[in-house]
Amino acid sequence: MNAKPGLDWLTARPIAHRGLHDRAGGVIENTRSAFAAAITGGYAIECDLQLTAGDKAAVFHDDTLERLTLGSGRVRDHTLAQLQSITIRNSTDRVQSLAELLEQVDGKAPLIIELKSHWDGDVTLVRNVLNTLTGYHGNYALMSFDPDMIQSVRTHAPSTIRGMVADRAFDPYYDGLSASRRNELRTFAYLSRAAPDFVGFYFRELPYAPVHALRQQGTPVISWTIRSPEQARDALRHSDQVTFEGYRP
Repeated sequence: MNAKPGLDWLTARPIAHRGLHDRAGGVIENTRSAFAAAITGGYAIECDLQLTAGDKAAVFHDDTLERLTLGSGRVRDHTLAQLQSITIRNSTDRVQSLAELLEQVDGKAPLIIELKSHWDGDVTLVRNVLNTLTGYHGNYALMSFDPDMIQSVRTHAPSTIRGMVADRAFDPYYDGLSASRRNELRTFAYLSRAAPDFVGFYFRELPYAPVHALRQQGTPVISWTIRSPEQARDALRHSDQVTFEGYRP
């Protein structure tokens, strides 16, 4: 597997994890303010998308609202309009739609967009995101922990840059998956069907033989999530760029 031509932008800048956020300064993750700060700082932007009621894409990380907003319940049970009316805690921002994010960024920073999954085979979010991205001229890539999502990107938009977010799949996050599914993730057995153009990998679990093999073949590797210059130094021994938060590279 070799990197697609024209992928230099993907690793050219450090990537601000959920934007350049600073809770103490009132800049919360995955908000307009965090993305504006990343653009000003000259960084690429990582962000998350969740599927809403009505099958729209909201810029939000968690499955539920309580940690980050004054609302409650599952994101999936709220319409996009309802989410946009909910205030983000400790800020003046509200939840954005993908369309609003694209209008704000407008090619001023690369976007690395994570598609959140409930591991149920539902790839509706992929179709919505691809439709919304039609005509957007800035650099962007789509990624997910779920190979089904990335296989769907490959099927419906094979020229779209796509990546797998990965680790060794021992985290309790994966407890709801079958042993065979966890093994697929751990061994990268999905490569033939998802054919990712890059891999985002948990830096504390590097080096890792499957990741090293892909990098040797020319596939870019991005480490996540780096929180200090020392972590970045160690991660860059085994990867080509870092996704960071809590400091400025």
